[in-house]
Amino acid sequence: MLEGVEYAVEVGYRPLELDLYLPSADGAPVVLFVHGGGWQRGTRREFGGEFAGWRPSPLERIAEAGFAVASVGYRLSREAPHPAQLHDVRAAVGWLREHGGEHGFDGSRIVAWGQSAGAHLAALAALTGPGIAAVVGWYGVYDLSAMPDPDDPETRESRLLGAPVASVPDLAAEAGPINHVHAGAPPFQLWHGTADGLVPMAQSERMAEALRAAGVPVEFRPVEGADHSWRNAPDVAAVFAASLDFTRGVWT
Repeated sequence: MLEGVEYAVEVGYRPLELDLYLPSADGAPVVLFVHGGGWQRGTRREFGGEFAGWRPSPLERIAEAGFAVASVGYRLSREAPHPAQLHDVRAAVGWLREHGGEHGFDGSRIVAWGQSAGAHLAALAALTGPGIAAVVGWYGVYDLSAMPDPDDPETRESRLLGAPVASVPDLAAEAGPINHVHAGAPPFQLWHGTADGLVPMAQSERMAEALRAAGVPVEFRPVEGADHSWRNAPDVAAVFAASLDFTRGVWT
């Protein structure tokens, strides 16, 4: 693993870094992993949830499956509001495209994986700019305006926007991936637990409906009985394996 690779510098902020997990073969496509944590916590070293005890780690297993993995750190909402986080993920995509040859991977082939807040950022980056060939989103937020308590300034979504969601409807709409769906969007695989008590499953259901209506290939995969972060999920290994299978299929 190459740890702490600097991919961007924003004046007045900490250096932005990613970790690279490299497979044995050159020319591999890339999985860009975007961590969760409500945009306000979490690090690029955390896969989180029910995967915390996996050895090798999930990111190492993706590399063992033949992908380069870039786990990206980004500015959290306490450091800067939206759209800073989107800019950071887009900068990471640009760095991967530019520097793949130096590290032996193919930066023109990128699939973004994201969990929760990371799924929001992966989807938003894929829908608003080039370079991402597909998205795997786990229990993501795709419509900020439809999340509970939009008048509360202390929700994760309000902290991301820097104001209560209901008070900035245009900004909330701009920050919602569901509002950027278009016919040329890349394929999506969306997962969500049916018992998610933090992010309603309707977030993924409605995102899948919007993608389908635009003619975008999408798989919606509900996980029966699972809460957020796959708590109480019957088989997280199966979710991981199916996500990896989807990623393999992007270029076959």
